[in-house]
Amino acid sequence: MKKIFLKDIAHELNLSKTAVSLVLNNRGDENKISKNTQKRILEYAQKHNYQPNQMARGLSLGKSETIGLIVPNISDIFYAKIASHIEHKAKEFGYNVVFSSSNEDAQTEHELISSMLNRQVDGLIIASTQKNHNEILKLKKSNFPFVLIDRHYPDIETNYVIVDNFGGSKQMTQHLVDQGRTAIGLISIKSELDAMLQRKLGYQVAITDNGMIPDSKTIKELNFFDYQTEMKKAIKAMVTGAKSVDAIVFTTHYLAASGLRELRSLGIDVPKEVAIISFDELGAFDLVDPPISASRQPVKDIGNTAVEILVNQMEDKNGKIDNNRVLKTELLIRKSCGV
Repeated sequence: MKKIFLKDIAHELNLSKTAVSLVLNNRGDENKISKNTQKRILEYAQKHNYQPNQMARGLSLGKSETIGLIVPNISDIFYAKIASHIEHKAKEFGYNVVFSSSNEDAQTEHELISSMLNRQVDGLIIASTQKNHNEILKLKKSNFPFVLIDRHYPDIETNYVIVDNFGGSKQMTQHLVDQGRTAIGLISIKSELDAMLQRKLGYQVAITDNGMIPDSKTIKELNFFDYQTEMKKAIKAMVTGAKSVDAIVFTTHYLAASGLRELRSLGIDVPKEVAIISFDELGAFDLVDPPISASRQPVKDIGNTAVEILVNQMEDKNGKIDNNRVLKTELLIRKSCGV
């Protein structure tokens, strides 16, 4: 079927392009266009499969009906799930979502923010590298609608949706203590991200509260870009020698998966010899042997809440920035902890 344009509808029905545009944008009643004329336009457009020019429509409405989403890695299952929920929720409000990955690089994130603004997105949802203070301050100063997810800038007042990283990590560690584990290690990523620092702190508080002393033997922080190689050395150091650990807290799902692989390669029985628990989970954590205990993040709530806050801000650009949500994690107890 031949593509038709707004001008074609106007010509065939002997109407002005303005009248046709108003009706197709659901503004017929407010502009006192008769019900009969509206019906003729809508029926003709439907019969001939009229598809609006989104760019032109955006210009006429003063918005693009598009939200930009920037995450560290869209292929990471955690961010992929959040992105899926954001896309679904955004559609409920009439918005499309444009995705991009920063790959944990501050310069790439800076360029993506600029690119999104040039594409005239109506708002941004960002899981930031936390290394772009100036960009975030510029967005805030210009009153551009945005929401930070997963990571935020503690020293900048913004709208954000994060989880209780400290509380979730402390709860995980305490569970291991309650299971009788007395030498609990931590494997994390070398990072200045507030989320990772809070997870480490939650572990440390739980350890010290129970009379244990964390040290270099029990805490290993790996390079993000080479964690699989460094995991071999870290696991071997933690499970051998006089001060070997009997449990390990992993601060991310991909570290837990890599750690379990190395424990198996060394012939370590999980959970009999070493119990393990993960902050966040992979979809298959309940299918491996043994199933892995994890602190599950509420990805659906993160995505939905971020969109709701952003849409509210876009509709009231002079509104106060005070939508700060800290969501609780859910402890999933499985056999990797010995239960």
